[in-house]
Amino acid sequence: MGLIDVLNGMQNGPRGPRGPSSGGGGMSPMTMAILGLLAYKAVKSFTNQPGAAPAAPRAPAGAGAGGGLGDIVSGLGGLLSGGAAGSVLSGGLNDLVKQLQQGGLGDAANSWVGKGPNRAVSADDLAQALGADQINTLTAHTGLSRQDLLAGLSEHLPEAIDHLTPDGRLPTEQEMSRSL
Repeated sequence: MGLIDVLNGMQNGPRGPRGPSSGGGGMSPMTMAILGLLAYKAVKSFTNQPGAAPAAPRAPAGAGAGGGLGDIVSGLGGLLSGGAAGSVLSGGLNDLVKQLQQGGLGDAANSWVGKGPNRAVSADDLAQALGADQINTLTAHTGLSRQDLLAGLSEHLPEAIDHLTPDGRLPTEQEMSRSL
């Protein structure tokens, strides 16, 4: 199962539609947060920019002038349509898992990638591993409170990573491209 399958499965989000008048369309804030986190890591990996996440990350050239999470997601879409999907998504997933491992969540992150049950992670531990800049960016652009964002990520990020690593390891660029 690829990223597109994961996102399609979360179309109304882990919390369902936003409200009775939502008409069932659109992406939930939690889905946007997971996609935003992967997109940020993917764009950072693809553009090979060192350093911590800025409060308002910049998308690749041509992705838009606003500079927010929406532009990163738009930039990722442009990169994907340009044939770099495997490279971008593989790099983003690799960077995210590496950050979690270095942030003290190695056992949990490894269980999400590996076969077998996914280890739970607390919202507080996830906050420590991700860092304030990434969390602030995601809360600003998803409309979720910090508490709701971290609770949702701690619940749903393990499953998203598990679905993106069906062979029990991080996929290569070619494998990621084929799964789209």
